[in-house]
Amino acid sequence: MGEYSRFIDWDKMDSTIQDQDAKELTSTEFQDLKQLARQGYWAKNHSLRAKVYHKLISDIPCRTVTPDAHVYRDIVLKIAGKRNSSSLPLPEFVDNSLVPTYCLNAEGIGAVRKIISCIASQFPDISFCPALPSVVALLLHYSKDEAECFEKVCRILACNDPSKHLIDQTFLAFESSCMTFGDLVNKYCQAAHKLMVAVSEDVLEVYSDWQRWLFGELPLTYIARVFDVFLVEGYKVLYRVALALLKFFHKVRIGQTLESDNIQQDIRTFVRDIAKSVSPERLLEKAFAIRLFSRKEIQLLQMANEKALQQKGITVKQKSIASPKRQNVHLAVHAENFKSEIVDVKKMRDIWSWIPERFALCQPLLLFTTSEHGCSLSRFYSHCEGHEPTLLLIKTTKQEVCGAYLSTDWNERKRGGGKLSYFGTGECFVFRLVPEVERYEWVIIRHPELAVAGVEQANSSSQISDPPSSTSLSSNPSDRLSPFLSARHFNLPSKAASMFMAGGVECIIIGGGDGQALYIDADLNHGRTGHCNTFNNQPLCSESFQIAIMEVWGFRDTMSN
Repeated sequence: MGEYSRFIDWDKMDSTIQDQDAKELTSTEFQDLKQLARQGYWAKNHSLRAKVYHKLISDIPCRTVTPDAHVYRDIVLKIAGKRNSSSLPLPEFVDNSLVPTYCLNAEGIGAVRKIISCIASQFPDISFCPALPSVVALLLHYSKDEAECFEKVCRILACNDPSKHLIDQTFLAFESSCMTFGDLVNKYCQAAHKLMVAVSEDVLEVYSDWQRWLFGELPLTYIARVFDVFLVEGYKVLYRVALALLKFFHKVRIGQTLESDNIQQDIRTFVRDIAKSVSPERLLEKAFAIRLFSRKEIQLLQMANEKALQQKGITVKQKSIASPKRQNVHLAVHAENFKSEIVDVKKMRDIWSWIPERFALCQPLLLFTTSEHGCSLSRFYSHCEGHEPTLLLIKTTKQEVCGAYLSTDWNERKRGGGKLSYFGTGECFVFRLVPEVERYEWVIIRHPELAVAGVEQANSSSQISDPPSSTSLSSNPSDRLSPFLSARHFNLPSKAASMFMAGGVECIIIGGGDGQALYIDADLNHGRTGHCNTFNNQPLCSESFQIAIMEVWGFRDTMSN
């Protein structure tokens, strides 16, 4: 422990982190390291953790010219001089982020600023990296001197493996990661998301705090355990842990009176004091119990979010405090501009909080309504084609209100020729607003085993054609607006692969197979709902219903105008 204790105030450290149970690393195979990291094999042995970190970081593939310890020794005096390092200004790219002390002594606290200043001189391409102070402070615990810590951080920053995303270094990457996290919350933490929408005027701003929860508020013992796994498994671990934090926050807060009217601050306080309610082991257990999608699918979503931001010119952090980084649902759905015969502004904002975050940058645009355009399926198609995604709203003669978020252009139906063919992606969902609010996801996404039932249903219907193959789609996933959760990324049988939405000359269907959830006749006057596996066996409305009015909404981009 001695050679790694220079920067640590051991009086402030948890005694369980000090060298207990002297161990050696017996294997460096990925699967073994993954298991050991999750189990906390080196968590209670400071020296072993330092050696493991050195091994893992040394193995990171880097740029040909990556600053090392020798570079640090050459430049530190020129950069920091002889003045008190605790007064060194931090570069703009850390955005006045929290600089956690993590039980560092005075020398260690000063060393953090010196190392960050030297990194800024060697990485001019870094424009936004709020996680950096936390990473430097943590790695000082497991470094013999400042130069070694500098080299470790530089290797993490200089990673050139395109499949290994480690730390966001631009505002575009950071902002798209926040949007991606919001999408994941919407998918995996629906109860917590519902609470956020209810108590926050800007839920997207709450989610933009997700990295601060980890690299700032989370106590040392916890972030060290997270970092153990992060170095082995990569960026996806951070999403997992942040989702788990939000789940635990919701669990302890639900039904309680909020301590303040600032949910963003409440979550920060909860994370800072997490030791009162959740152990590090329980946090990681919860994180890895989430059946998160693959790294590839998360990368696809990240690419889609980055592209949405680029198209709107949101690539750098604005200086103005009032500058809108992203629109929240209150800004997207303007009370003075929104007019619907089915839902009011409040209900539309509820729906808007469910949609993927890259489309929350847009405002609703009415494309079709039966009260104006008549009850014609051909007119429905002509008004909706060319728009992706769309939102379908239905009000029945019994005053029931339901609808669907449809990820794919209705023009895709033409791929089936004259047959009724299914298409769409797993971002599709249906919902009910009256008599009560409920959202239903496509169950096969959560339970792949149900795909077998979907195949049986598809095979029993001679009307349904094969879904388009992945080869018929764009080869560049970022070119499609809804690549995330596209069924072709799952190992599902082809007949069930794209059974989300369908259209023909006789009807439209939202769901899959013979037991579709929502079926609307060509006259747009009648419909019926199914009670199959597709949507959790929950009825949207009456099993057979008469449509009073139907509306279709598109998504208007206003920020790039």
